[in-house]
Amino acid sequence: MMSRVARIDFERIYAEHAERLFGFLVYRTGERELAEDLVAETFETVYLTGRRFDPRKGSERTWLYAIALNKLRDHARRQGAESRAVVRLAAQLPAGGADSGPDSELERIEARDELLRLLARLSDEEREAISLRYGGGLSLREIARVTGEPVTTVEGRVYRALRKLRAALD
Repeated sequence: MMSRVARIDFERIYAEHAERLFGFLVYRTGERELAEDLVAETFETVYLTGRRFDPRKGSERTWLYAIALNKLRDHARRQGAESRAVVRLAAQLPAGGADSGPDSELERIEARDELLRLLARLSDEEREAISLRYGGGLSLREIARVTGEPVTTVEGRVYRALRKLRAALD
């Protein structure tokens, strides 16, 4: 059984990181329900393996995001990328057609669909880097720790991805 101190640490980690982690996973998957499941799986792993955290290897934040990224990769292996894309796009369609909401809502959905299409054109590594940077709010150094890549590699991926997205939007 976990000691009282470990439980308090778990609660602190959850309180400090759950919301941003959820934001990263929603950004990465495009599905709130899936993101909720992945956050739950991530924190289950944290709860069960929290004693394995080694602060000499990195921060709690990078350890947590590495776990979440592994959960996301596990999910991706279980589900085909094509079927996930279909589910994401279906979830973005307005329930009752064009008459179901104001024009601004329709424009927001169209803009999100366009962004999803543009993100799909990026390599897996570029999408992952963009998701960690802008969905998770991680620094380039933190992304490098999470992915096990050099900072210069991560920086290049983010730069190339943003350049591709800007070019496609222009």
